[in-house]
Amino acid sequence: MCLAAGQKTVPADFLVHSMHCYFLLAGSAELPILFHVELVRDGRSFATRTVQARQKGRCIFTTTISFVREGSSGPRGSQVSHASSMPIDEKTGKPCQPPPDDYDGEPELVRSGPNPFQSARIEVTNADSERPQDKRTRQWYRANGKISAEGGQQAHLTALAYVSDSYFIGTIGRIHKLWRFPFHPEDFGKLPEDLQERVRSLLEWEGQGSPEEMVGRPEIGMMVSLDHSIYFHEPAKVRADEWMLSEMESPWAGDGRGVVTQRIYSKDGQLLATCVQEGLVRLEKNPGKTDSKL
Repeated sequence: MCLAAGQKTVPADFLVHSMHCYFLLAGSAELPILFHVELVRDGRSFATRTVQARQKGRCIFTTTISFVREGSSGPRGSQVSHASSMPIDEKTGKPCQPPPDDYDGEPELVRSGPNPFQSARIEVTNADSERPQDKRTRQWYRANGKISAEGGQQAHLTALAYVSDSYFIGTIGRIHKLWRFPFHPEDFGKLPEDLQERVRSLLEWEGQGSPEEMVGRPEIGMMVSLDHSIYFHEPAKVRADEWMLSEMESPWAGDGRGVVTQRIYSKDGQLLATCVQEGLVRLEKNPGKTDSKL
């Protein structure tokens, strides 16, 4: 929403190329949010805005956004250019392919909540490696339904910014196989059978295997995003209502924090955006304790 607010203050031919965000305080779904846009700079090729999201007078989120005028860099032939290629599917040895257009394979725990995006099963590459930094997670996602033409290209960019936060810092948990549910894995069998089935389905969909495999694994005590940066490489080509591939990896975790990088590709293999996020990652101090959280 901060991006949408900032976009309303620049000409239509200025598209976002980067935004740097900080999550400062927990927000409340019960209270209205006021978005305050500050004009930092307006130039011939670039424009900069700072946007704050406020609740009850307190800034809970802030971002600095830079926009670039389309075509301001000159003809393509006079530019230096390169881009990462679409990742290779380990099973086929060919570039990753999107799910079918009629895909409907999300588990119930994902479908049951309000979610403006549809996503496919998470694949963890190099899953057997003992080095978490060598693992990757891949997932296809897209907006539910078609994005109206009335919103222009800005609507697709806002949608990409929104979905880029999906499962982002959670990559740390997946490459380390950390238990994230509000009960211990040893207590899984005490759940009602229907809930057991939903949790089992979600775990497998997230590329984590079965609940039985998670017994004895470290448990997440707290995991929250601290900051989030997005570099939009091809803002004019983003189509958020078509399948996009997200590939995430973590080069570092320690001192109670972790960093994850993400590359987002169009379904035809163009690198659309690169994202970086740092988050707070703390483990449960007494995992598996008998007074469970059930």
